[in-house]
Amino acid sequence: MTDEIDIKPNLLDRAISYVSPKRGAARVRERMQLAIINSFAGADDSRRALTNWIPKVASPDLDMVWDLRRLRLRSRDLARNSPLAIGAINTSVTNVIGSGLTVHSRVDAEVLGISDDEAENLQRLIEREFALWAEHPQSCDAAGTLDFYGLQELAFRSAMESGDVFALLPMISRKGTVYDTKVQLIEADRISNPQMQMDTAKCAMGVEVDDFGKPVKYYIQTTHPGTIGPVEYKWDAVNVFGSRTGRRNVVHLYKMLRPGQRRGLPFLTPVIESLKQLSRYTDAEITAAVVSSMFAVFVTTEGGVGLDAGFNPIPGTTGNGGPMQDNQAGGNIQLESGAIIDLAPGEKIDTANPGRPNTAFDPFVQAILRQIGVALEIPFEILIKHFSSSYSASRAALLEAWRYFKNRRVWVALQFCQPVYEAWFEEAVAAGRIPAPGFFDDPVMRAAYLKSEWTGDSQGQIDPDKEISAAERRIALTVSDYATEMTDLNGRDWYTNVKKLERQRKQLMDAGISIPLPPGQQADPLQGGAADPNEGNEPNEPAQKQEPGKPAPGKQPPAKPKGKQ
Repeated sequence: MTDEIDIKPNLLDRAISYVSPKRGAARVRERMQLAIINSFAGADDSRRALTNWIPKVASPDLDMVWDLRRLRLRSRDLARNSPLAIGAINTSVTNVIGSGLTVHSRVDAEVLGISDDEAENLQRLIEREFALWAEHPQSCDAAGTLDFYGLQELAFRSAMESGDVFALLPMISRKGTVYDTKVQLIEADRISNPQMQMDTAKCAMGVEVDDFGKPVKYYIQTTHPGTIGPVEYKWDAVNVFGSRTGRRNVVHLYKMLRPGQRRGLPFLTPVIESLKQLSRYTDAEITAAVVSSMFAVFVTTEGGVGLDAGFNPIPGTTGNGGPMQDNQAGGNIQLESGAIIDLAPGEKIDTANPGRPNTAFDPFVQAILRQIGVALEIPFEILIKHFSSSYSASRAALLEAWRYFKNRRVWVALQFCQPVYEAWFEEAVAAGRIPAPGFFDDPVMRAAYLKSEWTGDSQGQIDPDKEISAAERRIALTVSDYATEMTDLNGRDWYTNVKKLERQRKQLMDAGISIPLPPGQQADPLQGGAADPNEGNEPNEPAQKQEPGKPAPGKQPPAKPKGKQ
């Protein structure tokens, strides 16, 4: 501490010291120790701003058990009625999920003891089989309405609005489908303690855990508590993993923020009040602007012309009950372009100046939105979809946003997509559609077969030329590779793209169509053309000319064939 602590005895200290000097000295000493302990300003209760700020000590479950339902309902209401709230959620869903996260099998060939070509063939087989399941709603969705990529979007959106979402993995056989594994999404409201029992350390908010805090069972209400018609107060207890087979039965998608947290909080939790107040302020400004636009001028009279004392006229008449003329006091004067209004004696015009629209509205809203963007990890420019800064500033905002989007994408892939993929893979191997020796016997072999990557839509480019040039330099410096750069630039699979290019080039060559070449390249190596004459020279060294009858510089003449000529 920089300041010397000086604790002087107060009146009570002196009184106690008069009776018992030992107790008085102890009291002063304790006050001095307390002053030393409160060396942090944020912990000092003597400050006026912190006097009534006394947070409670509570576990993660106790912190949210009383507030979660109201937070969930308010979050959904904002998502329905607040443009800013639904904009933040839609921005996250569009960039994290987009058209869907696609799996790329990456089996470990070394562990499996197979060659690279065999691994490549196995990976293509796995991806084809998964697409057969994932791209058809009747095959993957218990409700039969969404494909797997639509289920990803719905699950992520529900987790953002409600805090978490659950997915059951029942086995349902249907005509025309190869696989029985299905995904059934369960909204957060249906997970609660059976018969509304009080929360305990073992079972709270519908989640039962073991001694280590691992979820072992979920209690699912058979009907939604807000369903149309009568609500059934019945619950199904579903084990997270099958007791006999060990197969996963439930997937719980939520963001864990504290150790031991059982349920998730809505995405908008820290900014619910700010968004609601901002929505009210926006509505008030819109109403004020609309009302103000209805008034152009006011006609004022001296002494209340047209009104008799103590008598309220009927609208549209004078105080004596007679019909009102347009130029009489209290009449409706229609304004037209270039019109000349003849006012009655004693009348004059006052122009309305309502001060709407409010010129301070936009700067104030933007200031609040910057704070909201910080809390949600979405930069201000991305949140309002408005880029008015330089290229560098806009790209910095995009990169900062993509740190958050990629983090969320990895979270969805690991917590939702991969568990569902593993459940499907188990059925595919058990049905004999994917050859995987040792899959059910050896955990190491199982992990080698299940290795995968999940990729989604790319972030896009503000200046494609600069992005392509940067990608070329990264590959040239061996700090990146073709597959990574292609995924980052357009979200496609490099291996699939190479196969497509190979087929397309062959088709063009067979048709006798020349392939366009990049600038500076004089021939296409894949077509067997001549290489660039400057290749191999120093940057400032001119191309060497080849004399007739002599081999090219740096090359040996072809060897003469042996035998008779």
